[in-house]
Amino acid sequence: MNDGSTEEPTVIAVADGMGGAVGGEVASRIAIEAAMAEPADAAIEPADRVRAGNDAVLAAIEEDYTLSGMGTTLTLGLFLPAGLLRIAHIGDSRLYLLRNGVLEQLTKDHTLVAELVAMGQITPEEAETHPRRNLVTKVIGTPEISVDEFDIDLKPGDRVVICSDGLNAMVRDDAIAKILTDSWAPSDAAWSLIEAANAAGGADNTTVAVVDVSL
Repeated sequence: MNDGSTEEPTVIAVADGMGGAVGGEVASRIAIEAAMAEPADAAIEPADRVRAGNDAVLAAIEEDYTLSGMGTTLTLGLFLPAGLLRIAHIGDSRLYLLRNGVLEQLTKDHTLVAELVAMGQITPEEAETHPRRNLVTKVIGTPEISVDEFDIDLKPGDRVVICSDGLNAMVRDDAIAKILTDSWAPSDAAWSLIEAANAAGGADNTTVAVVDVSL
């Protein structure tokens, strides 16, 4: 991404497709286009943007049966003046907040292993190598989706990261935090994170968006 700045409402979103090489690419593109179709505006709920992405993917599947089974994650942030960030999320892409050098994952992974960790059946360390760690339990492309939605107040100096699991599957959170802390410009941070994922093996496509907050 570039290092342009704005004081206008801004929508940033990451979608990570699944359902085969073709289906995943189609699903993520359709979902992003539908979610971003309306201008950034506080009157449009972020969760409604995600639902619009879901409706568009379902419509595409109905029109072309060869796309049956495709789906995508979608993590979306609406950045508003005065530092309000409104978040809508489904899947296992992530939104992180780096504040005062501390990295926090704000979204919840909709995966089998995340559910098992939450129930105390496995540890976070065991989840990293679990044979079904890639099983996503909630995605765009299914009827009656349930979208996580919440707001946070941002502060000057905050750095927000939205990424596909191609990043966090290859780079640990402490290493992500260090790269974000050591990188000056948002674009430098984004490319450094992608390069770190590739250097660690690059087992999946990696998409990263970095947004700095200055109020």
